Amino acid sequence: MARARIDKRKEIGKRIRAYRMGAGLSPEETAERLGISRAALYKYERTGVVKLSTIERFAEMVGVSASSLLGASVEYFDNPISFFERKRQLELGAVQVFSYVEPISFLLVSKDYLANLRQMIVEGLPRNFVDRKQTLSQVDTIIDILAERHSNADQTRMNVTSVISAVQVERFLQTGMIGSYDLQPDVREQRRLLALAEVERLAALAEEEPFGVQIGIAEAVLPHQTFELLRGRSETWVAVSPFRLGEFPNINLGVAYITSAPETVALYEKLASKMWARASRGVDAARLLRSLISRTQGSDMRRVASTAAVKGEVLKRV
Repeated sequence: MARARIDKRKEIGKRIRAYRMGAGLSPEETAERLGISRAALYKYERTGVVKLSTIERFAEMVGVSASSLLGASVEYFDNPISFFERKRQLELGAVQVFSYVEPISFLLVSKDYLANLRQMIVEGLPRNFVDRKQTLSQVDTIIDILAERHSNADQTRMNVTSVISAVQVERFLQTGMIGSYDLQPDVREQRRLLALAEVERLAALAEEEPFGVQIGIAEAVLPHQTFELLRGRSETWVAVSPFRLGEFPNINLGVAYITSAPETVALYEKLASKMWARASRGVDAARLLRSLISRTQGSDMRRVASTAAVKGEVLKRV
């Protein structure tokens, strides 16, 4: 019981860090505005032992409710930096992650995906975007957080179960890794090849089934709302997000939320079980993915990225 109380306090500190980052506040600026030392702020973020009056002042500063910081309700995020940082924190303590995202699970993509993702995000920004410089800075922060999430998943051999929509994969193959249609034909072709390499890699993962990785491909139409279940040793969290990290990525608009409310978790656990039961797995999942490749790319398999190189990436997780 005492251990559970300590863990819940630490979650308060993690929320403070996530919301601070989302608000673009440095530790120095935050400490000054709260009237505390930087060392005190670091202690708050590390231990979560904070006076209620300080929590209330901080909540007002970053524009959230004190109850959200305390974990007494749902944690809402309209800032992707806060949301992805909070997910990074929870993934570190998770023993298993169930992921339903579009078009493929970020935790299972190649290392090259991040550089391509940044390019997609940037080219999707309007050219006359007023806050372009600030937005590019935010993009870099998000990419840094995502890189850390990806590295953590690799280093800890995170147990990841992912359900993926065949419809979304097929669209990904047809469209390619793009953030805008306003691209030259040769660039579009290159981006389709990048998407093709990722899907071929996913097929190899499904076929090989390396330790800690399970992939299900669902042919049925799946919900538009994506989510992750982050299962810890004593608590499970649900993260629901409008933010998209596939083709035409969206990190600008939307409201995401994270909660460990038992009734919400139970509903999403039930949904996850239904989706998993209806999905093809293992060799069948790989066969389905390769049929999508054949259908979208034609019979000229010279376009497929080197299978040996793809499987080399897979073997790193085995």
